[in-house]
Amino acid sequence: MKMIQSLLIALIPATIAALWFFRLNALILIVVSIAFAVGAEVLWQLAAKLPIRVKDLSAVATGLLFGLTLGPSLPWYLAALGASLSTVAGKAIWGGFGKNIFNPALFGRFIIVVLFPGTMAPYLTPVDMVTTATPLQIFRSEGVITPILNLFVGNVAGCIGETSVIALLIGFAWLLYKGHVNWRIPLAAFMSVIIISLLAGHNPLFHLFSGSLMLGALFMATDPVTSPKQNTGKWIFGAAIGLIIMVFRFWSVFPEGTTFAILGMNILVPIINARITKQQAKK
Repeated sequence: MKMIQSLLIALIPATIAALWFFRLNALILIVVSIAFAVGAEVLWQLAAKLPIRVKDLSAVATGLLFGLTLGPSLPWYLAALGASLSTVAGKAIWGGFGKNIFNPALFGRFIIVVLFPGTMAPYLTPVDMVTTATPLQIFRSEGVITPILNLFVGNVAGCIGETSVIALLIGFAWLLYKGHVNWRIPLAAFMSVIIISLLAGHNPLFHLFSGSLMLGALFMATDPVTSPKQNTGKWIFGAAIGLIIMVFRFWSVFPEGTTFAILGMNILVPIINARITKQQAKK
């Protein structure tokens, strides 16, 4: 309960940034996502004759995280569907909070991306909401790097909660202060991104600050339920996420791969935990 409360507080800066840059679109997506995530959880618990546990705020956190991963032009009804699936398919069917294999918010986003390809686009410019390309799309097509300051502040096109690096870092600092998050996973992911960027001759700050890397590494990959338990496993987990993201950016048809990277590594968490536990037992 305290951890989820701290997470919601930590997401306030990113939520404010989303509302500032993407205005009414962001407000609608966030409200719809939270409302349907909570509603779907209540309906599932009623249908399964389980205790109603809305007060633990896990559905609120899932809805907010899911909403922040959405493109500003996504129709509200797809946000409603995705948020419902995040709660039910991403969490409830596995046994509820604490038993899910995948990060629920990203699982819901993955379903929307797969079932309704292209619906996150068109991306919009902040404030004036004009159709444009994201920094990663521009870099891939034209080789042009968006000014680093714009990326850091968040004055760029992208999903509503991913653009402001400073807002995400402030929120993550709060989680660190409260002791509810492990810094090894995001640091390992960032190290992978920096090393690969330098080897490719690219500006590592551009790759660190663009796309959904920050949102994913700081708030999704660090989910204690779906990440490795041991510190060694956290280093491996984070480094692999960073590697997969860069593989997607360089060689896939998608300009970004954070969702695929984190969900893919979620599958391997039981194996990572078991192997490290086995090695420690031999010592």
